[in-house]
Amino acid sequence: MKKNFILCFIAFLLFECSTVPITGRKRVNFVNDDKVLPASFTQYSTFLKENKLSNNKEMSAQVKQVGSKVSAAVDRFMRANNMVKEANAYKWEFNLVEDKKINAWCLPGGKVVFYTGIMPICENENGVAAVMGHEVAHAFAKHGQERMSERQIQQVGGIAVALGTMNEDSKKRQIWNMVYGIGSSVGMLAYSRTHETEADKLGLVFMIMAGYDGKEAAEVWVRMNKRSGKSKTPQFLSTHPSNEQRIKTLREFLPEAKKLAAKYNSQTLN
Repeated sequence: MKKNFILCFIAFLLFECSTVPITGRKRVNFVNDDKVLPASFTQYSTFLKENKLSNNKEMSAQVKQVGSKVSAAVDRFMRANNMVKEANAYKWEFNLVEDKKINAWCLPGGKVVFYTGIMPICENENGVAAVMGHEVAHAFAKHGQERMSERQIQQVGGIAVALGTMNEDSKKRQIWNMVYGIGSSVGMLAYSRTHETEADKLGLVFMIMAGYDGKEAAEVWVRMNKRSGKSKTPQFLSTHPSNEQRIKTLREFLPEAKKLAAKYNSQTLN
C-alpha cells in the first residue's frame, strides 16, 4: 500500500508539472487561478482600506506610470505566446502606501503595492522599473500559486516519507527527513531563493521591454546593500539570495536580457 501511495504521489507531481515561460524552469502548480485570483483581489482591496495611501502625488503617479508600462510589456508577451486566458485574468493595479518599510510586493493576478520606504532605494524611474519588473515577474511566473502547491506537497510528502520509512531504523529515517528538509523548512527556502532569482531575471527582461535601462536593476541592489550592511544570516538559510549574489546575477544576465527583450518586443509589436 505504501509503495502504491508513493508511486501515485510521484505520478501526480509529474502530471501537474508545467514550464515557466522564458526561463523554461519546470514547476508544479495545481492551484486553480479561478479560486486564487478572486481571493487575491479581495485581500488587496482589504489591505488598501486598512493602510494609508501616500499623499506624495509625484511618487504615486510614478509608481502607477511605471507599473502600467511594465505590465503592458508582460501583457503583450502573454498575448503573443498563447497565454490569452492568463492575460485576460490579470487585473493590474499599482499603489504607493505610506510606510517606512523598504518593501514592495505583488499578489497573484497583478495587484502591486510599493511602500514609500523603498522609493529612496529605487532613487529614479529606472530603479522603480527594476523593482516593478521583479514584483510583476512573481505574478507572471505564478510563484504565489506555486508556493501554495508546495505547501500542500509538503504535507502530503511528509506522509509519503513516513510511509516509505516506517520499517527503517531511526538513523535511516532521520537521513530521509534531512533530505526532505529540516522540518521541510530548508527545502521550502530553497524554492524561495529560486523564485527570487527567477523574478530578478524575468523582471530585467520586462523592464527593458518597457523601455527602461536594465543597468539600474543591479544598482538598486548596490544601494540596498549599502543601506542594509553585511547580513549576518547565511545565504543557505536565507529566503532571498544575498545582495551581492543578486548584483552579480543581474549584471551577468543583462546582455542576455537585452537580447530577449529585443526578441520579444519584435515578436509582440509586429
